[in-house]
Amino acid sequence: MSTATLSTKFQIGIPKDVRERLHLEAGQKISFVEKSGLVHLLPVPTLDALKGIARGANTANYRDRSDRNDRLKHL
Repeated sequence: MSTATLSTKFQIGIPKDVRERLHLEAGQKISFVEKSGLVHLLPVPTLDALKGIARGANTANYRDRSDRNDRLKHL
């Protein structure tokens, strides 16, 4: 397990072994997600990385917002 120290400016360096395993690059965006007292660091994917992610998805039973709104009106 790698560790890092929080600076007086609240900055932290990601250890080299972690950067290499996760293929992180300088300038890459990272999201911080807090859950149950833990902080998860998640790399934000680029648009190019997301291209084609839904290829082959079955849209036969797709519901859009208007379907949900119409259904709520009847309640």
